[in-house]
Formats: sequence, C-alpha cells, structure tokens
Amino acid sequence: MKLNDTPTEYGFTNEIYEIRKSGNRYNLHDVNGMRIGAGGVGTGVRKRAWKNENALRVYITKTGKRQFRQVPMDEFRMLTSPLKTEAEVNVSATEHHTDIQKYIHEEGVKLKPKGLVMSELKWKYLIRSAVRAKNIMMLGNAGSGKTMAAKALIEGLQRPGFTFNLGSTQDPRATLVGNTQYSPDKGTFFGESAFVKAIRTPQAIILLDELSRAHPDAWNILMPVLDAGQRYLRLDEADGSPIVEVAEGVTFIATANVGTEYTSTRVIDRAIMDRFVTIEMDLLDDNQEFGLLKYMFPEVDEYNLKALAEIAHYTREDVKSEDPKLSAIISTRASVEAASLLFDGFSLVESAEIALLPFFSQDGGVDSERTHIRQYIQKFIREEKETKLRDEGPAEADVTDDTSSQGGAHNNNVITW
Repeated sequence: MKLNDTPTEYGFTNEIYEIRKSGNRYNLHDVNGMRIGAGGVGTGVRKRAWKNENALRVYITKTGKRQFRQVPMDEFRMLTSPLKTEAEVNVSATEHHTDIQKYIHEEGVKLKPKGLVMSELKWKYLIRSAVRAKNIMMLGNAGSGKTMAAKALIEGLQRPGFTFNLGSTQDPRATLVGNTQYSPDKGTFFGESAFVKAIRTPQAIILLDELSRAHPDAWNILMPVLDAGQRYLRLDEADGSPIVEVAEGVTFIATANVGTEYTSTRVIDRAIMDRFVTIEMDLLDDNQEFGLLKYMFPEVDEYNLKALAEIAHYTREDVKSEDPKLSAIISTRASVEAASLLFDGFSLVESAEIALLPFFSQDGGVDSERTHIRQYIQKFIREEKETKLRDEGPAEADVTDDTSSQGGAHNNNVITW
C-alpha cells in the first residue's frame, strides 16, 4: 500500500503509522499491520518517534503540504481497534477492513479458475493470505495442484509473479543472492540474482517451488527474508554487504511434498515452517477427478475418463488401508496425462501402460504392485466390452478386433499387456 500523496482537508488525517524496529531499521507499519518500510520518511524522524514510543500521523498544512507528526500511540490504537472504549464500533478502523472482507469473500471467490479443484474455504484463505502479504506454505502430494493454485492466484490478483524452483538449484547463494562475475568491459563485479529483483518488486507474489527439496543453505538465506520482523536479504558478496529490504506487499508462496515416499525431500526446518501459514491441498475423490478430466477433455469418451478417475481413486484409498497392496498413488497430474493420451487417440490400455504403470514396482513378479494395478485396470476394459456387446449386439461386434484396437490381445476376456 503506497503512502497517500493526495492532500486532503487541512489538519490531521486518518493516515497513521506505528514505528517498529528491525535490526538497525525503523519501519513504518500501517493500521493493517503491513510493513511499509521507510515510506519516504527520514530516518531521524522515524527513530525519534520510536524512541518516544509515539506514532507518526500525516498532517496537511494550510498550503496542502503533507507532514509526518508524532502523536501518542493511543491515537494509532484508536484507529486500529475494532471497538472504542465505550464498546462502540470504530468506523475509522473498520471501513478499510470491511472492504478487505468483501473482497475476500465475494470478489476473491470469483477469481478461482474452473480447472483448479480446490475447496472454496481454502481458496479464500489463499486469497486472504496474499492480501495480507503472508508467507504461504502449500503442502500436498505431487500433482495435487499446489503450483497450479499459486499460479492461479498470481493471475487472478494480477500481481507481478516470479518463480524459483529451489529443488533444482545447485548453488543456492548464486540463485538467491548473486555471485561475482567478470567481463572485459567491467572487470570483476557483483551480479545480483533474479531473486533480488523479485523481492524489490512491490506487491509481487514469489513462488518458491519444491522448498522441501532445497539445500539447507537456501533455508538459511531465506530466514531473514521470510521473518515478519526482518524482511531483508543481505548481499554478502557485494561491496559493503548491502541490505535489500523486501518491498511492500510481497507474498511468498512455497510448495512442498511431505511424506516418506518422496525420497529426495528433506524434513523442513521448524524455524522455516513457522514463518508460513499452511494450506494443505486435498487429493481429489473419483467424482472430483472425473469432473476435472471432463472439463479439460470434453471430447474424450466419458467411460474412459470415469475409468481413469476410479483407478486413481482406488490407489489413493488403497495406500490408506490397513493392509495396502500399493505403495504409491496415481496423482491428478498423472491422470491428466493419461487423459491427454486418450484425447490424442490412444486406447485406455495404452494410456495406462504409458502414464500410470511406471509409478508401480515390478518387484515380485505375479505378486508385484504393477501386476495388481494391471488387474484392476482390466476390470474397466472388460466392462467396456460387455457394454459394447449389449449395445451393439453380438452380430456387429468383433471381440478380437475390438480388443486389438484397445492395445491388447483377447483370449477369453483376459487382456494381455
């Protein structure tokens, strides 16, 4: 939120700021708790107000000039408290808050794209957290829509967006801070990272993808950046080790896969986790999965899309059972890929062979996970053929040829892979 540059009527306005000290800096914070930083106010003015335990309030002179004058903190509290001392509603404090509430619960709901299957409650929480410049941790299985939700938020709010895949970063310091470079024209110089540019961008939404796969050095660098009381990045490699403050309204969204099946992930440091609010992405049930696939591929036969949705749902339920036969699930991302193969003319068997089976182990031969999931998929192939035989009649159906077109060989209704 930018400081208001438009003069109003003569005298004090309702534009007032609390001063909070962070390291050697004295930052302005508005009535919503958002850190403004210096806000164009001199260091001495901010420091004196902090020492005197006063707030800074905008005063409009008779000539229309804006000034920042110290006022007691009680005036700041009066404007930020929902109730006055007599338990009356404080209109000055609630007007802006009411606008925010309306945006979250009315306008914000409309921003969720149809292709994102996410509960309205969690989407509103995502919107609210971004509006309040919170750090957001998106947790969930691979392919559950974490990154999609983050990108939908960027597009919906029409904010500047930056993405950094920390899981593929080999040199966290170069990625997040920068490094020393050399050129014939400049000689040796420090080159800032793209991340530095991102945190300098007001109202930006910065996606920290695959945070659970990041090197611990990346976590250490991000600690002061994510801390609400600090929000800065020190450029250690640059001359004088300058500090870059995180711009106004910047929201960080991290994604993480948490679970024993994700062997390349790390247990995220609790100090990092405490700097985020958490949103868990739910696995879709079979109806939700089918609805998504139908929305994305309306031209594909519904039977096959329902089959994919039920196969995926079966794996998700199996791994939660007391005696699971599978150790992995079919993610929504994998279901979408299989559906895209159907759209491109592949059969259900072929789509499953390519997009689904590689997730399951072949160890154990006939007792392997892959054999088990194949047998489950065969159920849908047989049901499809029985339906066609009933609808078309035996005289018009060539069972052997039909099976061949499905990518397998037919022998007494058994599909071979």
